[in-house]
Amino acid sequence: MSSRILLIEDEPGLVLTLSDLLAAEGHEVDTATDGITGLAKAREGQCDLVLLDIMLPGKNGLEVCRELRQHGSDVAILMLTAKSQVIDRVVGLKLGADDYLTKPFDPSELLARVEALLRRVHKESFPAVLRFQFGSVQVDFEKAELLKDGSPVSLAGKELQLLRYLIDHRGKVISREELLKNVWEYQSDISTRTVDVHVAWLRQKIEENPQFPRFIRTVRGSGYRFAT
Repeated sequence: MSSRILLIEDEPGLVLTLSDLLAAEGHEVDTATDGITGLAKAREGQCDLVLLDIMLPGKNGLEVCRELRQHGSDVAILMLTAKSQVIDRVVGLKLGADDYLTKPFDPSELLARVEALLRRVHKESFPAVLRFQFGSVQVDFEKAELLKDGSPVSLAGKELQLLRYLIDHRGKVISREELLKNVWEYQSDISTRTVDVHVAWLRQKIEENPQFPRFIRTVRGSGYRFAT
């Protein structure tokens, strides 16, 4: 499953190397080169995993980690550092980091640790919802009713099922194949534009600007993600 990874690292060569390495594994990678920008991006809640260097300008990685946990973020954090002292590892883990990797490291070890953390992340899913509100939209799946700005909006059955699946898996990148299998019960090897067409219809009904959707986001080459 494609995941969104935020890399907070100030060494340009390592940023490029790790970004290419992770993208080659199918992940969507965002970057920040200082602690202040990295903290702001991480607090937006749009990533599954943060790769966090300790020695950063603005705020160091330990400060970023501490502030994320203090503000209730449970994003997976893998700390990267050139420091090898045991005390640095202990402090990072006590502040809430999930794992720790000392530079220089082998790319295969990094990928193994990233995948282990992401497996944990993807096992933690939101419970299915009966009612949900986002922006000016309120949807009651039990009653099959949707209101936008207080006015009822008519949804076809598959549109409602698609919206529910996206909301139940909000924050995760969902492939077209997964949607076809779980919403339409099609075989994943069937080639069809059904998902894209229904997404376009949904956007027309729930987005303020369907051309620049806020909630149902397209992840190029991967599928869709419901963002709140």
